[in-house]
Amino acid sequence: MKRTLFLLLLSFCIQVVALAQQDFYGRLADSALTLTHQQVQYDPAYFKISYPNGDVPADKGVCTDVVIRAYRKLGIDLQKEVHLDMKANFSLYPQKWGLKSPDPNIDHRRVPNLMTFFGRKGTSLPISDKAADYRPGDIVCWNLGGGVTHIGIVSKKSTSDGKRHLIIHNIGNGQELEDCLFSFKIIGHYRYQP
Repeated sequence: MKRTLFLLLLSFCIQVVALAQQDFYGRLADSALTLTHQQVQYDPAYFKISYPNGDVPADKGVCTDVVIRAYRKLGIDLQKEVHLDMKANFSLYPQKWGLKSPDPNIDHRRVPNLMTFFGRKGTSLPISDKAADYRPGDIVCWNLGGGVTHIGIVSKKSTSDGKRHLIIHNIGNGQELEDCLFSFKIIGHYRYQP
């Protein structure tokens, strides 16, 4: 009897945790979607911003700012989280920009750094050519060619034929919802919930 009760309780707890995780990623997708209603000019300039909870001007941003702002709406400061991990593990992050130490103004705004962070602190998921493998709230990274990388969040909304989820990103036209999951080579697929 005790064993049966224990197994029932354990099963219930596992279901509650799984539901809470799904709820988190759904809320992340919803928070990213709200960003598409704001006018944002694509601007990759370096900005000096406050720390923690710093942000570039609200009417400016790049693809990483979509991810940063979506998480911030859920009370998660990727600027701080990435900076703290880079301070402790700088050599594990890409060394592409000639820096000798972390820079909290820009590090979290670079796709390769976010990929490293999500791979270290989140869950790295398989890269697949099956649309069903990409769920709302997932983070997807692409190689656009010529050393240019890109990042976006999988939305709850689907294409008109229902075959793929749309992506929330900023690839130059501001924060938008677009059918582009397989438009570029996928190089990263993550879930991150602290």
